[in-house]
Amino acid sequence: MAQRNFAEVAVLLRETDSVAVLKRPVKAGDELLRDGQILRVGQNAGAGHKLAVGEIPDGAPVIKYGQFIGQARGDIHPGDHVHTHNLALPDIGRTYEFCTDVRPVAYHSPGEMRTFSGFARPGGRAGTRNYVAIISSVNCSATVSHHVRDVFRTPEFQRDFPHVDGVMAFTHKAGCAMDVGEPQRVLQRVLAGVARHPNISGYVMIGLGCEVNQVEAIRRAHNLDEIQPGEAAPTFLNIQASGGLRKTVAAGVAAVAKLLPVANSLRRSPQPLSKLILAENCGGSDGNSGITANPALGVASDELVRYGGTSVLAETTEIYGAEHLLTRRAVTRAIGEQLVALIRWWENHARQHNSSINNNPSQGNKEGGLTNIFEKSLGAVAKSGQSPLAAVYQYAEPILTPGFCFMDTPGYDPVSMTGLVAGGCNIGVFTTGRGSVYGCKPAPCIKVATNSTLYNWMEEDMDINAGTILDGTETVEQVGWRIFEKIIAVASGEKTKSELAGLGDEEFAPWQLGPTF
Repeated sequence: MAQRNFAEVAVLLRETDSVAVLKRPVKAGDELLRDGQILRVGQNAGAGHKLAVGEIPDGAPVIKYGQFIGQARGDIHPGDHVHTHNLALPDIGRTYEFCTDVRPVAYHSPGEMRTFSGFARPGGRAGTRNYVAIISSVNCSATVSHHVRDVFRTPEFQRDFPHVDGVMAFTHKAGCAMDVGEPQRVLQRVLAGVARHPNISGYVMIGLGCEVNQVEAIRRAHNLDEIQPGEAAPTFLNIQASGGLRKTVAAGVAAVAKLLPVANSLRRSPQPLSKLILAENCGGSDGNSGITANPALGVASDELVRYGGTSVLAETTEIYGAEHLLTRRAVTRAIGEQLVALIRWWENHARQHNSSINNNPSQGNKEGGLTNIFEKSLGAVAKSGQSPLAAVYQYAEPILTPGFCFMDTPGYDPVSMTGLVAGGCNIGVFTTGRGSVYGCKPAPCIKVATNSTLYNWMEEDMDINAGTILDGTETVEQVGWRIFEKIIAVASGEKTKSELAGLGDEEFAPWQLGPTF
């Protein structure tokens, strides 16, 4: 049997924790030397999984991150693998504190303000990319939108328009046979958010004509005809009114052709970091996510807030069980109660569909060591850093408050990121422990690997390796600073791995609420 130093193999996150997280796989019978004592491993377990560091009697709480993540199902002995087979998540009543852990932000002085090289936009906003968009109001206009886009996918495009990042088609599977209440309002918020996104310099919106989600209704509801000085005038088309597919494509191509010279005339210029709105998301998480990439992103998030920027956490179902940590950081009780109201909505939503929020984590998450939603959420919340919670937003609602904010989204990555981007996020950081190959045009998306094995295996898709924290070569703070500097570089035009791979055109996925009629 192998005998190794405990610290080389596992990490105990808090002295009060009853489990440690494995840095490396172990086998049954391995002996780990800790504080002069031998901890004998009971079963094979992979990196990211949990080992008991002491006796945990049947029914006793299991603690990780200094927080409750479940109770023992049967006696758990020192060295035992702790996972779905012996960790239960009972129904527990949660109480909330509000505003009790609000730490003042140590803002940088105006003279210390750093800049990125971005596109100045009307209304004082700034873009990190420069796209022209074709936006479908309904799935029935998706093919027409793609045909218009494809006209501009030529080898000559970059030569003719070197300062335009591309022409994008934003298509989806909704827009008709839908509830005209909140489901339609959510879809319209998303589409209007894309139209007004700081990374979009001009757009064409295309509908069919007989759909529920009418182009004219979107225009009226979101005042899309109000053009600020310096904005390109949009074009609104209707396939039935235009005379069919071919004529609509021709009209769309002509409209985009008028927008492109305007977009190409724009140049990057120094913009304060206060104009960055960061989308924080995770996908394909593992047991290392809450130890490496997520807390490192929290460091970068806090630093952006210190420059007056905005950082937005999302995925309501993936803060479930850890939301009490955020209510304590709410700047007002009303903001904290908004967050609790979202939690109650999701609990009711799950009941209505005979489901449970603890259906999350996914199978891949569990293979990576995450046992239940409480454990996953405690690691996910680490992305938020320590800044006060300044605002809570509905899905795709315009993000107007600087500082650390929260947006209500599902945990499904493309749907969550679509809401964040539609809300105005002009750059994203996406942490992953299993290996997500995600892109999020029109906002560039920086991917951070939680462990070195993943980074080395999928280096073509990963921008940053946070596994160096587990390897002992960097601290959380050092990786956090690397993420922060990468945010500035990418905002200034450096391509992410997902952009270089051509990802991001098909990941647009608005949240579809309600039944389909």
